[in-house]
Amino acid sequence: MPKVLIVEDDKFLRELINRKLQSENFETVLAVDGESGLDLIQKEMPDIALLDLILPGINGFEVLAKAKEIDKVKEIPVIVLSNLGQKDDIDKGINLGAADYLVKAHFTPSEIIEKINEVLSKTK
Repeated sequence: MPKVLIVEDDKFLRELINRKLQSENFETVLAVDGESGLDLIQKEMPDIALLDLILPGINGFEVLAKAKEIDKVKEIPVIVLSNLGQKDDIDKGINLGAADYLVKAHFTPSEIIEKINEVLSKTK
């Protein structure tokens, strides 16, 4: 059962994605801010992480940059899931090592699951 770390400060969205993932037989770990996201990616060693960018404390870009500097977790794929849809933001996320970048408004929970499966299939 693949383990997914969800780093999302919006309670409604976090719970929506969490329920959808669990219904599709994923194990989930939840973080509400950047610091706990960075902490949990190291403690839980998920198969993949969904990362919001606008977070309390350190933002998602910082979480991504720091995670990619840690040997034991740098290979864990990270999908950015954000409302920041500007090309500069997308490029920055990809350049920092994100496996993919999804703009929240453009994707349903089912499509997010498809993306997770697509990214995981490339890492096996």
